[in-house]
Amino acid sequence: MRTILILMDTLNRRYLKPFQEGAKGITPNIDVFAEDSVIFESHYVGSAPCMPARRDIFTGRMQFLERGWGGIEPFDITLPQELRKKGVFTHITTDHTHYFEIGGENYCYLFNTWDYHRGQEFDTWISRVEQPPVDPEAYGKKSSQYLLNQTKFTEEAEYPSPRTFRSACRWIEENRGADDFFLMVESFDPHEPFDCPEQYHELYHDDYAGREFCWPTYAPVTEPEDAVAHLEKCYLGTLSMADRWFGTFIDTLKKNGMYEDTLILFTTDHGHMLGEHGYTGKNFMHAYQELVHIPLMMHLPGGKCAGRRVTELTQNIDLMPTVLEFHGCPVPDRVKGRSLFSVLEGKTEPRKQVLYGWFGRAVNVCDGDHTYFRAPAREDNQPLHQYCAMPSTCWRYFDERYAERIEMGRFLPYTRYPVYRMPVLSPDDYSGDIRYVSESLLFDIRTDYEQKDPIHDADMEEEMIKKLTEGMKEAQAPEEQYIRLGLKIPE
Repeated sequence: MRTILILMDTLNRRYLKPFQEGAKGITPNIDVFAEDSVIFESHYVGSAPCMPARRDIFTGRMQFLERGWGGIEPFDITLPQELRKKGVFTHITTDHTHYFEIGGENYCYLFNTWDYHRGQEFDTWISRVEQPPVDPEAYGKKSSQYLLNQTKFTEEAEYPSPRTFRSACRWIEENRGADDFFLMVESFDPHEPFDCPEQYHELYHDDYAGREFCWPTYAPVTEPEDAVAHLEKCYLGTLSMADRWFGTFIDTLKKNGMYEDTLILFTTDHGHMLGEHGYTGKNFMHAYQELVHIPLMMHLPGGKCAGRRVTELTQNIDLMPTVLEFHGCPVPDRVKGRSLFSVLEGKTEPRKQVLYGWFGRAVNVCDGDHTYFRAPAREDNQPLHQYCAMPSTCWRYFDERYAERIEMGRFLPYTRYPVYRMPVLSPDDYSGDIRYVSESLLFDIRTDYEQKDPIHDADMEEEMIKKLTEGMKEAQAPEEQYIRLGLKIPE
């Protein structure tokens, strides 16, 4: 039994032709792979953004109701560990820099072996005492460190994501004929900065001549229209570059006789706003479809079910039980995801709803027809605590400000491991500033998929509140989350 999980960060569903007719993305290799695969049309994130999404994938549970960005916890039961118990060899190759920063601890170390490719985003890779100046006229984010890292991208093959796929190709060649392994291939592209060689700009006829703009801020759009159009083409170019090297990897599998009989899962962690709803980025706004409705394709051994489209609701927490079942491993009781095999075979009742969101912001629910964003009930967004044994978050530790207010106890119902109960001090983990998620919104995505026109239907809102509450109860949400959202605590 062989399984490969391919995770492309920030892969926007709307740019992929297998998911949206007439999509702008030029991705011939993804398109061909889709023909050999099952396509899940109603697949959603659970927790977002990057590290919360990965913890969901690794544990089969949603974390955003109990903590924000962080590492694997000591009490977590994870996919690589469960596979290794059964003798399955595990390897990850990645250029995802957050794994090696504060707040990204312990993910890669779960595997038998791991391979990391330097240079993405703020990766502290190339070391110079004298930092190069950034362009003060450029739009968006700027980074002297990234300018240094770019000096190593002397040709396309030396960009981090191409190096990641090349590493995966070498691993396959060196392990040709091997069986009983789990390989995770994780490309940071097309995550920002949307940086790719000129040929990919030419592919999208990008003739923009304005200020540099390939790295958007997470904010309402203030840049001119032509700059935002250029930003989209930078994203598309980076996507096409990732597609090329994804294709190289698939070709390597085929050449080595390891494609037809391998389970291959292809997905992402979340999407990215490129001007939609007047925003660029993610995290601070409501969880619109562009961010949370994500692609998932599954290539089954022997091409079984190729071309089938599944409309039932699925989530990234379903990946763990899927892989465990394929390798004959028991699924731990605490796992909340469902095996995709049971979905394909009709062995499980269709989900009534999926729950998703960012820690400390609105909590969101979709039943396939409607989406409902439930906003915090109070301006101070309280009560709200993080529950963790690893007191770190994005790029930092929880510092002395928390010391007098931290409690420790057995607060999580699914583990006896003592955890910190840490108050949220604004503006931690994107949860302090809630002005962009301060209003609850209801949409009918059958007629308004882009969520431009909220509907006002008290009966439907009450029905969605019921589904939201059911989803939170199933996810074992802390009671304070109901209070924070102005909901009745279920019995």
